[in-house]
Amino acid sequence: MRLVLDTCVLYPTAMRGLLMGAARLGVFQPLWSQRIMGEWYYAAARHGGTSAAMAEAEIAVLRDAWPGAEVPVKAGLEARLSLPDPADVHVLAAAIASSADGIVTMNAKDFPRNVLSEEGVIRIDPDALLMDALDHDPDGMRQIAEAVLAEANRLSGRSWEMRPLMKKARLPRFGKALVS
Repeated sequence: MRLVLDTCVLYPTAMRGLLMGAARLGVFQPLWSQRIMGEWYYAAARHGGTSAAMAEAEIAVLRDAWPGAEVPVKAGLEARLSLPDPADVHVLAAAIASSADGIVTMNAKDFPRNVLSEEGVIRIDPDALLMDALDHDPDGMRQIAEAVLAEANRLSGRSWEMRPLMKKARLPRFGKALVS
Protein backbone atom coordinates (compact mmCIF):
# COMPACT_ATOMS: atom_id res chain seq x y z
CA MET A 1 0.00 0.00 0.00
CA ARG A 2 1.34 3.41 -1.02
CA LEU A 3 0.62 6.12 1.58
CA VAL A 4 1.37 9.83 1.67
CA LEU A 5 2.45 10.92 5.15
CA ASP A 6 1.01 14.28 6.19
CA THR A 7 3.29 16.64 8.09
CA CYS A 8 1.33 16.11 11.30
CA VAL A 9 2.45 12.46 11.43
CA LEU A 10 6.08 13.17 10.50
CA TYR A 11 6.84 15.94 12.96
CA PRO A 12 6.21 14.13 16.27
CA THR A 13 9.38 12.07 16.77
CA ALA A 14 7.75 9.02 18.35
CA MET A 15 4.99 8.77 15.74
CA ARG A 16 7.47 9.20 12.88
CA GLY A 17 9.75 6.52 14.34
CA LEU A 18 6.90 4.04 14.60
CA LEU A 19 5.51 4.78 11.14
CA MET A 20 8.89 4.55 9.46
CA GLY A 21 9.55 1.33 11.36
CA ALA A 22 6.30 -0.09 10.01
CA ALA A 23 7.38 0.99 6.52
CA ARG A 24 10.71 -0.82 6.99
CA LEU A 25 8.73 -3.94 7.87
CA GLY A 26 6.88 -3.65 4.55
CA VAL A 27 3.50 -2.63 5.96
CA PHE A 28 3.31 0.29 3.52
CA GLN A 29 5.41 2.37 1.13
CA PRO A 30 5.88 5.90 2.49
CA LEU A 31 5.45 8.90 0.21
CA TRP A 32 5.71 12.65 0.68
CA SER A 33 6.27 15.83 -1.29
CA GLN A 34 8.96 18.45 -1.01
CA ARG A 35 6.34 20.80 0.46
CA ILE A 36 5.40 18.29 3.19
CA MET A 37 9.06 18.05 4.18
CA GLY A 38 9.29 21.85 4.11
CA GLU A 39 6.32 22.13 6.46
CA TRP A 40 8.02 19.73 8.87
CA TYR A 41 11.20 21.81 8.78
CA TYR A 42 9.34 25.09 9.40
CA ALA A 43 7.28 23.57 12.24
CA ALA A 44 10.52 22.49 13.92
CA ALA A 45 12.17 25.86 13.27
CA ARG A 46 9.31 27.62 15.11
CA HIS A 47 10.31 25.69 18.24
CA GLY A 48 13.76 27.25 18.10
CA GLY A 49 16.97 25.86 19.54
CA THR A 50 18.36 22.89 17.68
CA SER A 51 14.93 21.75 16.45
CA ALA A 52 15.41 23.08 12.91
CA ALA A 53 18.87 21.54 12.59
CA MET A 54 17.59 18.23 13.94
CA ALA A 55 14.64 18.29 11.53
CA GLU A 56 16.96 19.04 8.62
CA ALA A 57 19.14 16.07 9.56
CA GLU A 58 16.15 13.76 10.07
CA ILE A 59 14.67 14.82 6.73
CA ALA A 60 17.98 14.01 5.04
CA VAL A 61 18.01 10.58 6.69
CA LEU A 62 14.47 9.84 5.48
CA ARG A 63 15.23 11.00 1.96
CA ASP A 64 18.32 8.78 1.94
CA ALA A 65 16.48 5.74 3.32
CA TRP A 66 13.54 6.10 0.88
CA PRO A 67 14.98 7.75 -2.25
CA GLY A 68 11.81 7.26 -4.29
CA ALA A 69 9.41 8.49 -1.62
CA GLU A 70 9.46 12.18 -2.53
CA VAL A 71 6.95 12.72 -5.31
CA PRO A 72 6.79 15.69 -7.65
CA VAL A 73 3.43 17.43 -7.98
CA LYS A 74 2.63 18.91 -11.39
CA ALA A 75 1.79 22.57 -11.50
CA GLY A 76 -1.94 23.14 -11.74
CA LEU A 77 -3.04 19.94 -10.01
CA GLU A 78 -3.80 21.76 -6.76
CA ALA A 79 -5.97 24.31 -8.58
CA ARG A 80 -8.66 21.72 -9.38
CA LEU A 81 -8.79 20.35 -5.82
CA SER A 82 -10.75 21.53 -2.82
CA LEU A 83 -10.57 20.65 0.87
CA PRO A 84 -12.00 22.36 3.97
CA ASP A 85 -8.54 23.78 4.69
CA PRO A 86 -7.00 25.05 1.43
CA ALA A 87 -3.56 24.78 3.04
CA ASP A 88 -3.93 20.97 2.94
CA VAL A 89 -4.70 20.67 -0.77
CA HIS A 90 -1.02 20.04 -1.52
CA VAL A 91 -1.18 16.79 0.50
CA LEU A 92 -4.08 15.49 -1.60
CA ALA A 93 -2.23 16.63 -4.74
CA ALA A 94 0.80 14.59 -3.66
CA ALA A 95 -1.43 11.55 -3.15
CA ILE A 96 -2.97 11.91 -6.61
CA ALA A 97 0.38 12.61 -8.30
CA SER A 98 1.94 9.51 -6.72
CA SER A 99 -1.06 7.23 -7.29
CA ALA A 100 -1.14 6.70 -3.53
CA ASP A 101 -3.78 4.54 -1.93
CA GLY A 102 -4.20 6.90 0.97
CA ILE A 103 -3.08 9.72 3.23
CA VAL A 104 -1.92 9.09 6.79
CA THR A 105 -3.06 12.07 8.86
CA MET A 106 -4.41 13.11 12.23
CA ASN A 107 -6.54 15.81 10.57
CA ALA A 108 -9.79 13.98 9.89
CA LYS A 109 -11.86 17.14 9.53
CA ASP A 110 -9.53 18.58 6.89
CA PHE A 111 -9.56 15.40 4.78
CA PRO A 112 -13.22 14.34 4.45
CA ARG A 113 -13.56 10.74 3.29
CA ASN A 114 -16.17 11.63 0.65
CA VAL A 115 -13.87 14.20 -0.99
CA LEU A 116 -10.89 11.85 -0.90
CA SER A 117 -12.92 8.96 -2.33
CA GLU A 118 -13.72 11.06 -5.39
CA GLU A 119 -9.98 10.99 -6.07
CA GLY A 120 -9.59 7.29 -5.23
CA VAL A 121 -7.75 8.05 -1.97
CA ILE A 122 -8.52 6.95 1.58
CA ARG A 123 -7.70 8.64 4.88
CA ILE A 124 -5.89 6.53 7.46
CA ASP A 125 -5.40 7.40 11.10
CA PRO A 126 -1.85 6.59 12.26
CA ASP A 127 -3.14 4.74 15.33
CA ALA A 128 -5.18 2.43 13.07
CA LEU A 129 -2.27 1.97 10.67
CA LEU A 130 0.04 1.01 13.53
CA MET A 131 -2.54 -1.43 14.88
CA ASP A 132 -2.53 -3.08 11.45
CA ALA A 133 1.27 -3.11 11.53
CA LEU A 134 1.18 -4.78 14.95
CA ASP A 135 -1.11 -7.46 13.51
CA HIS A 136 1.20 -7.84 10.49
CA ASP A 137 4.41 -8.27 12.50
CA PRO A 138 3.90 -8.22 16.29
CA ASP A 139 7.52 -8.97 17.19
CA GLY A 140 8.90 -6.45 14.71
CA MET A 141 6.57 -3.67 15.84
CA ARG A 142 7.29 -4.38 19.51
CA GLN A 143 11.03 -4.08 18.80
CA ILE A 144 10.43 -0.81 16.95
CA ALA A 145 8.28 0.51 19.80
CA GLU A 146 11.00 -0.37 22.32
CA ALA A 147 13.58 1.48 20.21
CA VAL A 148 11.26 4.52 20.00
CA LEU A 149 10.77 4.39 23.79
CA ALA A 150 14.54 4.25 24.36
CA GLU A 151 15.06 7.21 22.01
CA ALA A 152 12.30 9.21 23.75
CA ASN A 153 13.98 8.54 27.10
CA ARG A 154 17.35 9.59 25.70
CA LEU A 155 16.08 12.77 24.06
CA SER A 156 13.88 13.88 26.95
CA GLY A 157 16.20 12.91 29.78
CA ARG A 158 13.32 11.27 31.60
CA SER A 159 12.02 7.77 32.01
CA TRP A 160 8.90 7.21 29.92
CA GLU A 161 6.78 4.10 30.11
CA MET A 162 5.32 2.74 26.89
CA ARG A 163 1.64 3.47 27.36
CA PRO A 164 2.00 7.10 28.52
CA LEU A 165 4.46 7.78 25.67
CA MET A 166 2.05 6.35 23.11
CA LYS A 167 -0.81 8.35 24.63
CA LYS A 168 1.29 11.52 24.38
CA ALA A 169 2.10 10.59 20.77
CA ARG A 170 -1.68 10.36 20.13
CA LEU A 171 -1.50 6.60 19.60
CA PRO A 172 -3.65 5.36 22.50
CA ARG A 173 -4.95 2.12 20.96
CA PHE A 174 -1.50 1.13 19.75
CA GLY A 175 -0.04 1.87 23.20
CA LYS A 176 -2.73 -0.17 24.92
CA ALA A 177 -2.18 -3.09 22.54
CA LEU A 178 1.60 -3.02 23.17
CA VAL A 179 1.22 -3.47 26.92
CA SER A 180 -1.67 -5.95 26.80
